[in-house]
Amino acid sequence: MNHTVITEYLPLYKDAFLLTIRIGWMGILLSVVIGMVGCFITHFKIPVVNTLVKGYVELFRNTPLLVQLFFIYFGLPKIGINVPAEICGIVGLGLLGGSYMAEGFRSGLEAVAKVQTESALALGMTRLQLFTHVILPQAFAMSMPAFVANIIFLLKETSVFSAISLMDLMFTAKDLIGLYYNTTECLVLLVVFYLVMLLPVSLLGSFLEKKARLSVFGA
Repeated sequence: MNHTVITEYLPLYKDAFLLTIRIGWMGILLSVVIGMVGCFITHFKIPVVNTLVKGYVELFRNTPLLVQLFFIYFGLPKIGINVPAEICGIVGLGLLGGSYMAEGFRSGLEAVAKVQTESALALGMTRLQLFTHVILPQAFAMSMPAFVANIIFLLKETSVFSAISLMDLMFTAKDLIGLYYNTTECLVLLVVFYLVMLLPVSLLGSFLEKKARLSVFGA
């Protein structure tokens, strides 16, 4: 292990890390928006749109992110639509994550027991009060594990961005290994930076899961 090499490469990894974080979290925010919209459409079974959302979920959950990125980055220019690499990464990650988020949120909504709805209506609550004060808090708590798992999954999926020439962590590691053959140092830095990116999310997610269940269910 050459510590001089590690010190020399740190600035390059830091820049790649910041790029990965920026694109990753922007894609995750987009996926949350898409997932919530898709979840409500499928939960309330809005005609026509419901079928389209289900088709979207099945398409994006059953195709690799790499294929989706290739389609956006290399395929769309064939019909005159040029997408910059960063936008391609954000959109690709958002569309993939949206399909997973939609299903995660939907499972949380459907996990709320029907007796909760019946009890709330019997107490005189309106449909809006029922949804905002009874169903949503419980659905949020129950979908939190899937939500956190999806975030971690999407952050790890950023490793394929190197395929569309984005200077992310994986691209930087492969580039340096190819140029200078310092494989051990490059891989150690890669692992460390991915841990820095993912471990806090995992720990914070576990904490939020417990807090959410405690606040809603008291256990």
